[in-house]
Amino acid sequence: MKYSQATDYALHAMLYLVDEAPDKPVSVQLLAEKLGVSQTYLSKMLTKLVKAGLIHSISGANGGYRLKRSQEDISFLDVIQAIEGTASLFECSFNHRNECLIQQVVVEAELQMEQFLKSKKIADLAKQVKG
Repeated sequence: MKYSQATDYALHAMLYLVDEAPDKPVSVQLLAEKLGVSQTYLSKMLTKLVKAGLIHSISGANGGYRLKRSQEDISFLDVIQAIEGTASLFECSFNHRNECLIQQVVVEAELQMEQFLKSKKIADLAKQVKG
């Protein structure tokens, strides 16, 4: 399984906001420069994070993006689902009379992965970065 480049950008953007600017807005230009990514593409990811309620978009000369939720409450899973959605990674292609045993195994694995990602907070990673 592989997450998209968009998820990579979103996770790094969130880490930057938590680590460097938890209480002040950061412009998309500065964020794109710090991450070394396309401003246009990053802007699309930030829009998804706004829609998911993870960050605010602030208009004006001193505007930009800043955290909407407490940094201790933002998990890796929150960011990943904001970008990738919540659909299952595996979809059984066959019409079984009973539930697909293969899908049951994969769904159980996904639930375990989701629990792990839910337990990992962006703020905890920011603390490690500061060392």
